Amino acid sequence: EELHPAAPVDFLQELPSYQSARRRRGGTQRRRPALLGTAGSRGTVARALQQEEGELAARPAREYPECIAEKRRLRDSQQADTEHLSRWKKWRRTSSKSLKKALSEVKGLSSYLVLWRHDIHSIEGKFGTGIQSYFSFLRFLVVLNFIIFILMFSFVTLPIIISKYGIFNSTISYISSKNIDNICTIYEPSGNKGLVYFYTYLKDLLSGTGFLEVTSLFYGYYTTDAVWISTMRYNLPLAYLLATLAYLALSFLWIIKRSVEGFKQNLVHDADPFQSYCNKIFAGWDFCITDPNAARLKHRSLQYELQMDLQEEKLKQKIAERTMKEKLRIYSLRIFINIIVISILSGCFYSIYRVTVFSQEHSSNTDNANSLVNLLVQYLPSMVITLANFIAPLIFSFLIGFEDYTPAFEIKLTLLRCVFVRLANIGVLLFSLWSQISDCGPDKCKPCGYNYKLYPCWESDVGREMYKLMIFDFIVILAVPLFLDFPRKLLVTHCSCKLIQWFGQQEFGISDNVLEIIYGQTICWIGAFFSPLLPAIATIKYFIIFYVKKIVLIHTRKPAARPIRASSSNFFFLLVLLIGLLLAFIPVGVSIASIPSSKACGPFRNFDTSWEVIPDTILQFPSGLQQILFGMASEAFAVPFFMIVCIVMFYFIALARAHKRVVEQLREQLILESRDKMFLIRKIAEAQR
Repeated sequence: EELHPAAPVDFLQELPSYQSARRRRGGTQRRRPALLGTAGSRGTVARALQQEEGELAARPAREYPECIAEKRRLRDSQQADTEHLSRWKKWRRTSSKSLKKALSEVKGLSSYLVLWRHDIHSIEGKFGTGIQSYFSFLRFLVVLNFIIFILMFSFVTLPIIISKYGIFNSTISYISSKNIDNICTIYEPSGNKGLVYFYTYLKDLLSGTGFLEVTSLFYGYYTTDAVWISTMRYNLPLAYLLATLAYLALSFLWIIKRSVEGFKQNLVHDADPFQSYCNKIFAGWDFCITDPNAARLKHRSLQYELQMDLQEEKLKQKIAERTMKEKLRIYSLRIFINIIVISILSGCFYSIYRVTVFSQEHSSNTDNANSLVNLLVQYLPSMVITLANFIAPLIFSFLIGFEDYTPAFEIKLTLLRCVFVRLANIGVLLFSLWSQISDCGPDKCKPCGYNYKLYPCWESDVGREMYKLMIFDFIVILAVPLFLDFPRKLLVTHCSCKLIQWFGQQEFGISDNVLEIIYGQTICWIGAFFSPLLPAIATIKYFIIFYVKKIVLIHTRKPAARPIRASSSNFFFLLVLLIGLLLAFIPVGVSIASIPSSKACGPFRNFDTSWEVIPDTILQFPSGLQQILFGMASEAFAVPFFMIVCIVMFYFIALARAHKRVVEQLREQLILESRDKMFLIRKIAEAQR
């Protein structure tokens, strides 16, 4: 073979990367070769090379980025090397390969057990990864609610069922009223008695009253202090509280775990605008698409994204060239529009508050003859909340056009306002209920600590409100496709009127549908403490919604012309879901730690608040364990623990900054390598000339 002469040193020093490194370091450095020449460094490098060679030898040949012939040669070489190994190493390598193969086969078989695997792959093939991310998110909520239901049912409902039927020689120890005024223990659920009409059962099913009020669906059913299974005492109040804290913690950790990957992808995508542009040009196509209509839609969406990028750059240039007069005008207009938005939100909140107070005061005063009117009065808060969730986003979408933001920021701000109005409406409803429960006027709640006349078992009343919100939300989700989407589809298909054709088919808005189910999930998290079986209803609800949305997507609606990228949408979905969970922490925490528990029902009758079951249980432990637990709850432990957490947090912040600097250096290195290539191409061209 012809030997190429080594490149002269002077020529290599002319490379842009060398000149840049020399300027940065202030001259030529000789430290690295000197370090590599020492005995310690040579030993370290040798060990690193041996470890790397061992890892490469352990890798199967198919994992190498080589051609088939080279892979076959590597496989033969690896098989020849194994003949010189000892029996122990041969057995370890063989068992490792067998274990990996078995795990791979089990993983492949378990993929067939994934819920809706074929349906979601079919949706992904027809409509792309953006819409597929919505259905995957819906599947995640179904699994999450099913696990929460298993948790609450196993530790709260099942022990009572076992004890009532005497299984495992179990008995029930009911709560005795200790130091409680007799007037506080009066609670008469409005269960149906005697001959009952069918529509009464239907009304009870919709409102959570009547026969449902005395079932295990609501908090008031669990008036049990302990369940004795043989000789073991099962503390139901403690299990009730710990199960509630467990499902909140499980939801939080699971959402955080799933959102980390989406956050990484979103961070990489938003790191460099030029990189985003290159991704759209060279890697923007979704190869999962097999449907021609979906392919045309993907073409239009890529074109739309590029147009939006150009429009944003043009708008940024326009913003930079604004005069002081134009800035004052646009800022004044934004302040005025935000005042309108705040006024709309205030009107929604005040309406919900007044309607909730009216519903609570008049729902129990209606005669049975006017059962329909009674049902409407009970559902007034749910109707007003649903109406506010429908009208407010439409107004926000109209007003955002006058604020002169970039298209991407317009979408984010509108979604944030919609999220706020949906979740804040639930908070206003709960605030209205608590204001009624804690309405301690003259002699209203003196003996019991709460308004016992209007709310003898206030936890069940809050549970019924959450139950009605979930049922009404489910009815609305089913009614919209049936009474709006299908008639609109028929009119667009069979009517040639220009006005109807101009309206066209309704788009399948991913963000609106996600906010819809996150709203329902927030209701489930809040209501599970007051209605332990509410997660089961949520599981059935989302299971049906999956098929309803699939039919709507395929037959009545069209994909949105402004789609959301799958990576960013997954992170956004989980971020909004996390906001809903954090909102759920507040009412559940206030109910557990602040509001006096009902003295007429529930497992916490003998405690001032639900949280008092924790210190009461700790007092039954040995004295040494008590001192440890109370010490962990004291300031002497909290302050050092907080300082250690701060130190760890600062360490990770510094580590993240160091990684960021390394990423920037690697990016600069890639740029310099591209300049070196251009420099070498020019030199070769000059040499050829």
